Amino acid sequence: MDTRTHETRLRIERLRDALNAHGVHAVLVPSSDPHLSEYLPDRWQGREWLSGFTGSVGSLVVTRDQAALFVDSRYWAQAEAQIAGSGIQLEKMNSGASTQYIDWIAKALKPGESIAVDGQVLGLALANALRTALGRAGITLRTDLDLVQDAWDGRPGLPTEPVYEHAAPQAAVSRADKLARVRAAMATVQATHHLVSTVDDVAWLLNLRGSDVQCNPVFIAHLLLDPAGGRLFIGDGKVPADVAARLAADGIQLAPYEQAASALAALPASAKLLIDPRRVTLGLREAVPAGVAVVEQINPSTLLKSRKTAAEAAFIREAMAEDGAAMCEFYAEFEASLARGERWSELDVDTKLTAQRKKRPGFVGLSFSTIAGWMANGAQPHYRATPESFAQIEGNGLLLIDSGGQYVGGTTDVTRVWPIGTVSAAQKRDYTLVLKGTLALSRTRFPRGTLSPMLDAIARAPLWEHGLDYGHGTGHGVGYFMNVHEGPQSISKAIAEPAMAMEPGMITSIEPGLYRPGLWGVRIENLVLNVAIDTPEKNAFGEMLEFETLTLCPIDTRCIDTSLMRADEIDWLNRYHATVRERLSSKVSGAALAWLLLRTAPLAA
Repeated sequence: MDTRTHETRLRIERLRDALNAHGVHAVLVPSSDPHLSEYLPDRWQGREWLSGFTGSVGSLVVTRDQAALFVDSRYWAQAEAQIAGSGIQLEKMNSGASTQYIDWIAKALKPGESIAVDGQVLGLALANALRTALGRAGITLRTDLDLVQDAWDGRPGLPTEPVYEHAAPQAAVSRADKLARVRAAMATVQATHHLVSTVDDVAWLLNLRGSDVQCNPVFIAHLLLDPAGGRLFIGDGKVPADVAARLAADGIQLAPYEQAASALAALPASAKLLIDPRRVTLGLREAVPAGVAVVEQINPSTLLKSRKTAAEAAFIREAMAEDGAAMCEFYAEFEASLARGERWSELDVDTKLTAQRKKRPGFVGLSFSTIAGWMANGAQPHYRATPESFAQIEGNGLLLIDSGGQYVGGTTDVTRVWPIGTVSAAQKRDYTLVLKGTLALSRTRFPRGTLSPMLDAIARAPLWEHGLDYGHGTGHGVGYFMNVHEGPQSISKAIAEPAMAMEPGMITSIEPGLYRPGLWGVRIENLVLNVAIDTPEKNAFGEMLEFETLTLCPIDTRCIDTSLMRADEIDWLNRYHATVRERLSSKVSGAALAWLLLRTAPLAA
């Protein structure tokens, strides 16, 4: 029997021993931590440890006689392979926001039975949804147990790496100014205190960065603000003395990480606490005394950090240029090597592309694990090659590469598809239709305040016209030397909310795709910046925005079926390539420059 599968079965049984010992009938293990992070420190990788599924999103439910893993379409193929033989059944969800597992739990358990989920990692909004749905089914929700802790011998502890300051000039807004803006927002709702638990909000607000989470420059901490100061709840020894002194000068004192809940419990009855119900856990919410007034609304910092300043945008453009130069160096080496008949694997792509990024000024690390998917592997949107499972790049077809870097002046994320050998007419058709979707949305103008999900159909329309679609969102927000996935905006099929309004300064990805399981995948992604424009009628009908394309990397024209392209689309692509050539030519030389000039040559209509 496969060792991993055997170990997975043993771990599930140990979890069942724990739920039996506590007299509960099931356990829900979400992909979550006490900060509701998307990417988790090792300590909170319980779902991965139990199931063997390594995707970033998914929920595991284990009953006394069943186990089910719930994932969306990005991970169907990956999850199916990773849980094969484990006894865990795969439940396919249509979107990452689905709560299909709640319905499954209601059917799997009987009235009077109970399910446990650790309240310290359970989001407040999800807890309310669970209680409502399970209550109707007569099922008890217990949030006072951490059964993963009982089952997981040798569970990792808290990260210990030190934090560091994001310094000027790249940190273009001071910590004091950011704190003042958040306190001004607190004052509008008469809040005396504000709890910030999401780690990217804490890092942005305090101009600090860390390395507690792979590829995201954040650290594990809570922040409790009051009108004059605040307390940062963080692991002992993680803040160097000089940084602590500068924090203190801005009114921020350090406190032990584990004391966040007790600090909330000690709030006076006269306090009024601002929290974001989607960005705080049930465990912390329940620590607030019943007599304390609570205001629930989106964190002010979430809205503020989504709108990059003009100075930040300038640094981001430079980071994009450095990233583009790294890709020119890599792709020139890659194509020349293939032409010499040398063999490459998906792992080689990851290693050598990362090596080129490391050479660029301001590079700190990757913004996510590189996706290099050859042919069928490219049909898995979140595929990642590993030493145990990877493909050689050989024969004819399409290679999808989705990668990005963290620079002190910005975060990058770019997807390109490259032809290897001879590309079929069907592959060119798929590539071109996806490209048309990227171009359609990239060229769109829209009123300021447009809810971002309303833009989703624009990128899908060229695919819908041919009866095609993709299962993931079209675009996610991107941070500033921060998380590669950032809210509040989301160009997707999500139900639109007021906080998703598009505002100047927001950076968002545009990444439509098309995936043929077992064959190939196509995704073409750029990052774009919301910028204000003057209308012919001088904004008589309101302010308008358009997208400035930030990403600087050629879009391969060899895969394009020009019969499917309009003249205006080809013109946009040629102008984009002219910009890429102009911005990158001074940063590369030799073979990389020759490659850049070749791949940005104008495409004839």
